[in-house]
Amino acid sequence: MTFRRALGPFDATMVVIGGIIGAGIFINPYLVARELDSPVEVLSAWAAGGAVAIVGALAYAELGRLLPRAGGQYVYLREAWHPLAGFLYGWALLLMIETGAIAAVAITFAQYTLRMVGSDPAGARPLAIATIVLLSAINYFGIKPGSRVLNVAVVLKLAALGALIVMAFASPAAPGWMTGARADATPTGVWSFGAALIPILFAYGGWQTTNQVAEEMRNPEKHLPVSLIIGTSIVVAVYLLVNVAYMRTLGLDGLAATTTPAAASAGVWLGASGERFVSAAIAISTFGFLNLGILAPSRVYYAMAADGAFFPALARLHPRFHSPAAAILMQSSWAIALALTGEYSDLLDTVVFADWIFFGATVAGLFILRPRFESCAGFRMPGYPWLPALFVLVAAVVVFSTVRAAPLRSAVGAGLLLLGVPVYYWFTRRRVR
Repeated sequence: MTFRRALGPFDATMVVIGGIIGAGIFINPYLVARELDSPVEVLSAWAAGGAVAIVGALAYAELGRLLPRAGGQYVYLREAWHPLAGFLYGWALLLMIETGAIAAVAITFAQYTLRMVGSDPAGARPLAIATIVLLSAINYFGIKPGSRVLNVAVVLKLAALGALIVMAFASPAAPGWMTGARADATPTGVWSFGAALIPILFAYGGWQTTNQVAEEMRNPEKHLPVSLIIGTSIVVAVYLLVNVAYMRTLGLDGLAATTTPAAASAGVWLGASGERFVSAAIAISTFGFLNLGILAPSRVYYAMAADGAFFPALARLHPRFHSPAAAILMQSSWAIALALTGEYSDLLDTVVFADWIFFGATVAGLFILRPRFESCAGFRMPGYPWLPALFVLVAAVVVFSTVRAAPLRSAVGAGLLLLGVPVYYWFTRRRVR
């Protein structure tokens, strides 16, 4: 039984865009505006973060061309370093990173959906769980139904962001929005610029999701690199233009003063209906992001099980739909449990730094894997070895900065991650017997 190769280049590009754009761009740019002192610095920081994301996408494009298999990043870590490295990535994904994100995004989707229709968002949990169940059922029936839902959601979320951009340029701009500085401006130092980059880099994360479904693309060696480069470039352009829209409407001081920049901007253009528009936009964006969170990571658990390092049932594809049905059910069940208990935010925060540990280790693995596959034709990352080395350095700085900002929480996250070591050896020794 093999995966069904059903994804074309457009589908793959939608996976890239859908994996990056969630709710953050509607809410979090104020964090960057609070750290920096001029619009030029804000846009420079978002451009720098976009450049790092494109470098990462280029590295993953070559890795995907070398090893176009289900599981993506798990496979690269396994082949470059050790099977344990790949397992710990999948362990963190299942235990905390992806399931915590599914729970959190489902709650966010439910809250904004209820707000959009005028209901009390306090009753979001039942709707959040029902949404996880619905999207799990859709993806249970195979890659194509899940991909179709994702494609529609990505197109709608891009349309919503495009509407924000168009309204900003069609309306009068805030005086001196591009040339002014914050009222309490102080010279921006290296540390403040670096602090601004942390939420930006997390906002750009997600391009790696496409690699997890590489085995379900019609021609992954050709389509995966193209989709990664085009999709990530589109997101960079959209993020820059959306930040211009916020600052053009609110000014830098106004952006730094609000925790809901999209709603504040839409309120200037649309009045009372602006909040409803933004609620609809965030609901659409989080729905697509949630769908992809259920679809793609399940392929990682499938690959782990196929290697004999996880529950054997997860290595079986559905005989009719060719989906990793058991992996989808396991992941969604744990995400629902987190949503019910409300523990997802604590779990997610404790391991947010682990994402960039694995990003750095994966791109560093390119130095090992490229010589091993020297004879393979196809896409090769430009700027090698300097650009991947720069990405690895940035990843190390992000991890260091995150640990420095929250040492106790990071220590707990590291402990949870290391719990995967005995689990790995228990499964692999059991397989040998």
